Amino acid sequence: MADLYVDQVMSRPAETVAPDTPVGDAAAAMIEHDVGALVVVDDGLAGLLTATDFVLQARDGSASPDATVGEWMRTDVVTAERRDPVHEVADVMLDRLIHHVPVVDGDEVVGMVTTLDLTAVLARRLRP
Repeated sequence: MADLYVDQVMSRPAETVAPDTPVGDAAAAMIEHDVGALVVVDDGLAGLLTATDFVLQARDGSASPDATVGEWMRTDVVTAERRDPVHEVADVMLDRLIHHVPVVDGDEVVGMVTTLDLTAVLARRLRP
């Protein structure tokens, strides 16, 4: 995969929400768009809300029905750029145990690289 770049494998567009979006609406968006993560934007990338975040809230039993995405989102988001080599992004995903990496172009979120995207690339390359 050394000859592949993020722009060639990323999902487009990344599904986005605002920090003040109710988490119930965010969950509905994830189901509607069949995605495991939403990029949170507020004048640029603000965070990431994943299906794992919903599981953690359910486990803790502290989920409020009035919660917003801003209360649940992760802010320590790893990002990639379009021209980053795919193998470098895959290494970071493995090292950090993450499944979603937003792709940015300056302040704009232009896509998302997921473990499913990487699996699809690998499957196509291994096909006889």
